[in-house]
Order: sequence, then C-alpha cells, then structure tokens
Amino acid sequence: MAVIAVAGRKGGIGKSTITGNLAGEFAAMGRTVVVLDADPQHSMVSWAAQGDGLLSQIIEKVNDGNVGELRSKVRAFEKHADIVFIDTPPGMPDTTYHAALLADLMLLPCGPSPLDLYALKDALALSLKARAQRRSKKPRIRLVPSRVLANTNIGKGLSSSLEAMGKKVLPSIGQRVVVAEAVASGMTVCEYAPGSAAHAEFEKLAKAVDKILKRG
Repeated sequence: MAVIAVAGRKGGIGKSTITGNLAGEFAAMGRTVVVLDADPQHSMVSWAAQGDGLLSQIIEKVNDGNVGELRSKVRAFEKHADIVFIDTPPGMPDTTYHAALLADLMLLPCGPSPLDLYALKDALALSLKARAQRRSKKPRIRLVPSRVLANTNIGKGLSSSLEAMGKKVLPSIGQRVVVAEAVASGMTVCEYAPGSAAHAEFEKLAKAVDKILKRG
C-alpha cells in the first residue's frame, strides 16, 4: 500500500481538486483507492455529496484533522487499499506534519501567485522536518503547478519558479471550467469529461505519480 498526502499551507491552490481527481485516475487504473478528508471544512465530503460518482464510495472523514484518528484510519485501510490519499487542511501544520510522517509521497500544489510560492515554502519545510524525524528518504516530495492560467507570463513561469526551489516538479494542472463543473456534479473529471484537456492533464499527473510509487 502507498500513502499519498496532498498538502499546502493556504487554501485555494487546488489541493482537494488534485486529490479527488488523482483518486479517480488511479481507480480507473484498477487500483483500490481510499481518500481521507482531514480538512475540517470537509470539501471532499461536500464534493462527493453532489452526486453518486466514485468519490461517494471512497471518501472517509477525519474529524477536525485529528492526528490520532488520521493515524488509525491509515493503518486500518492498509489492509485492503492499494493507495490511501490524505487531503490535509490549510492552516493546520500539526495535521500536515503527521500526514507527512505517514506518507510515502507528499504532493505540494502551488498556484501562480507569489503568495502561493511563499506559502509553499512552509509546506515544504514541514515535509522535510517529517523526513528528518523518520531518518528516511520518505516522504518523497514533489511540487505540482496548479490552477495554471495558460498563455500568461505568470503561468508560464510557475514551473521554473518551482524548479528553482530544488525539488522535482510534476506535470501541471490548468485552471479549467470543466473541473469546477465536475465538482458541481459530484464527479471526478475522468467521469464527467473523459477525453477532455483537463482529463488528459490529470491522467498525465497520475502516470507521473505512479512511476514514483513503483520505484518504491
């Protein structure tokens, strides 16, 4: 089993969107997937409640980002899930830190705003602190350009800005209307708009993540 935590210090960076849609892509690959919604706002739970798609079957709530509950649920799902995703809350560094202690891979989305880049440094520091505590190469850490606006200078420069932080950067996710439409329908993009440009982006990101997991 692999544990993937998706983290960021601030909201609005596409963290839950990436978590839910990666879960959809891995389910489409035939993997057994569970999503732990550790954000007290429970955006993932609300998303799933909009319809009867995949997410309604695989999301588990972690109350108030409780770290003990998070740990016990990860251990419980180790027995039958191929991948457990943790959607961590913004502004709750203790929960994020404990997610990093449990994770094989940390995905840190970052939007194009300079404020997003400043906040990313905090999430990165927590991930590195957890790695040092574990005395391990895990969690592996990857940065994900998120909510990228195509054909804008700030969007084009985001990947370069992230690469300058010294961590590997995964394929980017653009800001597209169809992603919001999928959420409103309670579906992942691969269910709502298969074959769309947005679907292709999440599929590419999932393949890159899968490659990391297979390396162990």
